Parts: sequence; C-alpha cells; structure tokens
Amino acid sequence: MGLKTLRYALPALLVIAGFVILFSAGDSLRWEGWAMCVGAGLAILLLNVLYRYGASGDRERTAEDEAREYFSKHGHWPDED
Repeated sequence: MGLKTLRYALPALLVIAGFVILFSAGDSLRWEGWAMCVGAGLAILLLNVLYRYGASGDRERTAEDEAREYFSKHGHWPDED
C-alpha cells in the first residue's frame, strides 16, 4: 500500500497541485509554481518507471541462471521435452 502510494499517488498529487497553483496563484508565482510541481511529479514518475525497467533485467538474468543450472543437471533446457 505504501509503495504504491509513493509510486503513483505522490506524482499525481504533485501534478494536481501544479494545476491548482496555475489557476489560483497570483501572476508572479503562477507559472513557476506550476512548472515546479508538475516537473517534480513527472520526475518522480519517470524515476519509478526507470527503476522498474532496470529491476526487470535482474529477474530475467535470474531466470536465465536457473535455466542454465537445469540444463547442466538434466542435459536439456527446461522448456524442451
């Protein structure tokens, strides 16, 4: 629950806060506040996406190592008959 909140809800809240600032703040703060909040929200979301993409490579590498161990013990790949 907490990880999903950090992963998706926090960036969404920052983007929403940026649009609230855009429509409610004074002229001197409007665009800077919008850019700050939306940029921070999108940066957090991008970091989460990149981390998950990198972590998927670790799972693939682990599966390949397990398949190679199976091959060395049994003489054929796990998905072969």
